[in-house]
Amino acid sequence: MMGEARAKQLADRIQVLVAELLERRVKDPRLGFVTVTDAKLTGDLSEASVFYTVYGGEQDRVSTAAALESARGMIRSEVGKALGLRRAPTLAFYLDAIPETAGQIEELLAKARSADAEVAKAAAGAKPAGDADPYKHREDDDSDDE
Repeated sequence: MMGEARAKQLADRIQVLVAELLERRVKDPRLGFVTVTDAKLTGDLSEASVFYTVYGGEQDRVSTAAALESARGMIRSEVGKALGLRRAPTLAFYLDAIPETAGQIEELLAKARSADAEVAKAAAGAKPAGDADPYKHREDDDSDDE
């Protein structure tokens, strides 16, 4: 078992290696504009999860997933050679949901901003519902002095 810090360091290296391989070595026409966003490696260094995003529509995502699956063996062997490990970790590619989630969060923030603007607009000319001074005051302040 390797330390957690070593696994993280190797995962970072795997992320860079996979990105370089996709850019330079994989010549599959199905491969779209792909970005490797993260890589996670198990503590025993046997399995690596590589997260990626694809620019484009659903068809681009599907064809890129097929291209990555097709090139997985070659990428694994190149990563194993570059890392110098006795056994190269198995690779699994996962479409990263961060861009979609970020888009949903942006939409929710825009709705919240517009609701805040409507409340501020309604509050701009608002007046208190009751008297300007809601506290009761004694009419006879001189009676306390006696």
